[in-house]
Amino acid sequence: MNGAPRIVTLLPSATEIVCALGFEAQLVGRSHECDFPASVVRLPALTEPKFNPEGTSAEIDQRVKKIVGDALSVYRVDAAKLRELRPDLIVTQSQCEVCAVSEREVEAAVAEWLGARPKIVSLAPYALDDIFSDMQRVADALDAQARGTELVGVLRARLSKIADKARVASERPRVATIEWLDPLMAGGNWMPSLVEMAGGVNLFGTAGEHSPWMKFDDLAAKNPDLILISPCGFDMDRAAQDLPALTNRAEWARLKAVRERRVFIADGNQYFNRPGPRIAESLEILAEITHPELFHYGHEGAGWRRL
Repeated sequence: MNGAPRIVTLLPSATEIVCALGFEAQLVGRSHECDFPASVVRLPALTEPKFNPEGTSAEIDQRVKKIVGDALSVYRVDAAKLRELRPDLIVTQSQCEVCAVSEREVEAAVAEWLGARPKIVSLAPYALDDIFSDMQRVADALDAQARGTELVGVLRARLSKIADKARVASERPRVATIEWLDPLMAGGNWMPSLVEMAGGVNLFGTAGEHSPWMKFDDLAAKNPDLILISPCGFDMDRAAQDLPALTNRAEWARLKAVRERRVFIADGNQYFNRPGPRIAESLEILAEITHPELFHYGHEGAGWRRL
């Protein structure tokens, strides 16, 4: 790219990747959900949801499923504002129709442009390794291959250090990660890998595959040693509002994790559901929760709390 590139990022993890690579000054637009680093909120927001994001987990789930069922995108892109910003590079995603603006929506927004069309990089993080591949692809698109290699190297080293230390743990608790409360959904994609690296045994979800729906009976049958609740898009206070979907069940109190006070709530929006540089902090949180005798990073209170 000639000169300083003008960059638009349409999902929070993309914004974090661009900033971690040292290109925050070149960002000219973001999605309505991009909020880290905090300085990016000064930028114009180019997206909005087509559904009302207020209400219970069950209500939000029904609204989103209706839109997706009608073969529509869940988010709207402000095509006029996007064109006005004249980006050289747009970073979006193709992994999840519900998580952020899809590549299809971005292609539609720029379809009628004349002259030089922006380059579109579409992130597709299914497994843990894909998160690092995506970081390198963004760096390559910005002619900053070396920065990408360095960032990926630093993050991989942080993860490996935790995984190596967790291997000496005397026990490996059986862990259930919950990504949505009503209906219940387990953590998939990179979550099973993080659980194993933190010294746990993952009970639900398969590494590299979409997060699976589950029944409360499945949870009760496996009776995990530890439960982590980190709903997609929710901070801890927002997640706590919907906990009665679980805690009001008669069988809840009989679960081993509940009896032994090993149920934790984490900020899924800022950490676990954001496949960017803070995947390292996400593993730190999991490690602190899973093996407090081995790990202490100081995330309690801000990143997670005990139920």
